[in-house]
Amino acid sequence: MTTKTLTSLFPLWAIGVSALAWLWPGPFVQSRPAIVSLLGVIMLSMGMTLTYRDFLEVARRPRTVAAGVMLQYFFMPLSAWLISMLLHLSPALTAGMVLVGACPGGTASNVISFLAGGNVALSITLTACSTLLSVGATPLLTLLYAGQTVPVPAANMFLSILKIVIVPVTAGIAINTLAGPRLKPLKKILPLISVGAIVFIIGIVVALNHHNLATIGVAAAAAVILHNLSGLAAGYLIPRAAGWDTRTCRTIAIEVGMQNSGLAVALALKYFSAAAALPGAVFSLWHNLSGSMLASVWSKKSRA
Repeated sequence: MTTKTLTSLFPLWAIGVSALAWLWPGPFVQSRPAIVSLLGVIMLSMGMTLTYRDFLEVARRPRTVAAGVMLQYFFMPLSAWLISMLLHLSPALTAGMVLVGACPGGTASNVISFLAGGNVALSITLTACSTLLSVGATPLLTLLYAGQTVPVPAANMFLSILKIVIVPVTAGIAINTLAGPRLKPLKKILPLISVGAIVFIIGIVVALNHHNLATIGVAAAAAVILHNLSGLAAGYLIPRAAGWDTRTCRTIAIEVGMQNSGLAVALALKYFSAAAALPGAVFSLWHNLSGSMLASVWSKKSRA
């Protein structure tokens, strides 16, 4: 098989490893400390496909960044609340859904944008901006829709993004700037390296949430899936209706639809209940699977 073929099978690898982690969670749970290193490898790979000019281009489009962040914080919590009402979820599950919607974008969105052929510089910028704004936006939105405010550790979150995303991406850009032409053979396999790393991370996520996933109800699972899909659809269709280019629309769709569900789980456990943490736990798995399928489809279209 060629590298492109192996990369295009991303969704199958994700589903297969998820099933393996479900059946034998032990080895994956023990691999939890590897998540940060794996993300670092992915971000370094992404950086090696970028130059500083990509970020200068994003800086020239502040309206795009502002629209992406506003769409995320307006649509996702509202969608979470409406879906919860429609499916008659319990107050605890509704609070968990709202928390997921009110959280900023996660680093997984940067990976999926990279694999989908999106604008990686824009994706990283959107994640950083939404994380900075989360210190005010997440508590206020949670209070508005769930009736309770939650303090958000935005400083710690931004330090994590600095360590996991910005530093390795910057290192990758420096390597690409200094040795770009000599990296052509390596660049061909970078997407495959990223696929292998994110698939293993998905397996770890499944194993860590094994108990939660086993106790989730049909309505709650359906709510999480609808929430994610509605975010992906709105993130793509609204900018597209405004006449924005396809690559930008794909990037915003991924950023809006993929949340920092790990933060939602942590906040739910601390300020609500174990039941409120279920939507975030399921979202952690589902948005990676839906994102991998979307990345596979869009990357094929980009190549075509």
